[in-house]
Amino acid sequence: MIGEHVIVGYTTDPGGRDALALGAAITRVTGGELTVATIYPPGSPGLAVEAQANLADAAEELGPAPAEYITYESRGAGRGLSVLASRIRADLIVVGSSDGRQHGRIAIGSTSNHLLHLSSEAVLVTPAHYIPADGPDRLTLAYVHRPQCDAAVERVAQAALRLGVPLRLITFDLRTDDRVKLRDDLALAVRLAWETTGIEAESEVAEGHDVTAAMAKVEWLPGELLVCAASEDAQPHRVFLGEVSMKMLRASPCPVTVLPRGFS
Repeated sequence: MIGEHVIVGYTTDPGGRDALALGAAITRVTGGELTVATIYPPGSPGLAVEAQANLADAAEELGPAPAEYITYESRGAGRGLSVLASRIRADLIVVGSSDGRQHGRIAIGSTSNHLLHLSSEAVLVTPAHYIPADGPDRLTLAYVHRPQCDAAVERVAQAALRLGVPLRLITFDLRTDDRVKLRDDLALAVRLAWETTGIEAESEVAEGHDVTAAMAKVEWLPGELLVCAASEDAQPHRVFLGEVSMKMLRASPCPVTVLPRGFS
């Protein structure tokens, strides 16, 4: 289950603080390790000092919560976080939204964009001004009948079982596909969750003329976490977010986790 070792990409802007709060909340629930990292460019002694100051700010934000604080030199924040996560064996990278996004929605900046297309670890993106709940209320997996999603059903069901929360499988009817087939595929996914973990997953078909409209019709709990599988276009053991999943992420009112291809 992801969350055994969480790395937060920290900056002193609101998105960085949102990510820090969520990363700390996750490790409180999982009992995992928390690493807080600030990335700075090479050949910039002044920015290296500033990165250390940023981590001091993060430590003040967290208070007594246990965490390791690391500055890391890299030409890009996304690349640096991905490389660092691999080196310290973190299994989840948490980042915030970029500036300018409306309250409660996700905006993709350069760091999160890099991670969502190349990270070797699961990536969690936080909505702007998100306040974590005391614990997770439900895990929701966006489901499409394909191998990556079938594998994710098993993994997310195991996580829901361990966390003691409900599992919901949701698929989107955008009025372009065979509706009967969508529901049949979803029923098979519910059966897969039951056969592998004994969890009776909830299921829902969200209808709309586009992803945003369909997402708006769905109920989201305060402690909801939306999970997406990597696209079939992803390289093995890499995250790659497809077009529909990217639209879901932008419309989501809750944090979104994207699993790498072949996640186990």
